[in-house]
Amino acid sequence: MKAGARKKIVILGMVTKMPVAGVVWQTAHYLVGFQRMGYDVYYVESHARTPTPFMKNPGDDASVLAANFIAAMMRRFDLGADRWCFNALHEESPRCLGMSDSQLKQLYRDAALIINLHGGTQPLPEHYATNRLVYLETDPVELQVELYNKQQSTIEFLKPHCAFFTFGENYGQADCKLPVTDLFPFHMTRQPVVMDFWKDCGDGPGSAFTTIGNWEQRWRTIRFNGEEYAWSKHFEFMKFIDLPQKSSQVFELALSSYTDDVKAMLEGKGWHVRHAMDFSMDTDRYRSYITGSRGEFTVAKDQNVRLRSGWFSDRAVTYLAAGRPVITQDTGFGNILPTGKGLFAFSTFDDILAAVDAVNADYAAHRRAALEVAQEHFSHEGVLGRLLAEVDV
Repeated sequence: MKAGARKKIVILGMVTKMPVAGVVWQTAHYLVGFQRMGYDVYYVESHARTPTPFMKNPGDDASVLAANFIAAMMRRFDLGADRWCFNALHEESPRCLGMSDSQLKQLYRDAALIINLHGGTQPLPEHYATNRLVYLETDPVELQVELYNKQQSTIEFLKPHCAFFTFGENYGQADCKLPVTDLFPFHMTRQPVVMDFWKDCGDGPGSAFTTIGNWEQRWRTIRFNGEEYAWSKHFEFMKFIDLPQKSSQVFELALSSYTDDVKAMLEGKGWHVRHAMDFSMDTDRYRSYITGSRGEFTVAKDQNVRLRSGWFSDRAVTYLAAGRPVITQDTGFGNILPTGKGLFAFSTFDDILAAVDAVNADYAAHRRAALEVAQEHFSHEGVLGRLLAEVDV
């Protein structure tokens, strides 16, 4: 690297695997955050999954359509037309779209850091040749249980990384039931947010507490110590299904998939139901939905609740950054983050109702508190600065 040159950071991501606004925003906060801290940032997808979500006709070139999606993301956030690559490993003769193959390999050699965001990329020799590949896990539990079970494929997947980060911020604490491994030392991290992206957007808060997600995802159930731990959030929502009947507050669920029977059941219980895909394919409409909410009410996955991983939602971070109070199910994050003003952790109906009453009694104060939590605990300067310090960059 030339003297005085800006260091390069590569984000290995997966927005074309899940081409929705929430994943784009989560990724963009890393890209823009590092850029604003003075780094040259590059986005790369290097995986063998065919990007079928972009195909409308049998003859469509899915790789080109996926590359166009990445290019649009990079333009949207002013990240550079020449700083991305879609490495289409699913093809019989893999192509590089965006950067060329030679440019990509040179980038890997030059990079000060290559971050495997979500742990969603299978490490290749060119990723870890310089020993700067970092594993960054955004969904804890499954991997920790696999390490506990000494699953060799998981061990081999992690070995090429030089550092390991997890959103499970309660990991290793006395009340966390996740098994701790001595094979890989995990550092705690959380979702960064570029605060000004969420400032003064939309027409101000509406009347409903909202959230965005899926209703039912039956896969990824984990067995640990003879018990099953579910991934799907609908199990937790069902525990509080009567909430709208216990409060005069409006609650709305923006869901990406549900049946007519589920919609009828929810509405019969007093929930407002909205089709999330009406706005979840557009980053600005997605943001407007959040900033147009009174706050967020949501549950967490059973895995994180019962095992007390300390996981905290990247989407909830954006509500906080928009000055929208968040009432979310307790995963142990209260051991790390301040709760009771702007951010509330609940376990029972009484917890929820008390939080709603507190927010509505002094909404302006809780909006300010939500902003303060976001600024102090999630701003990109702090979160990414700590990550870089851990890996000596």
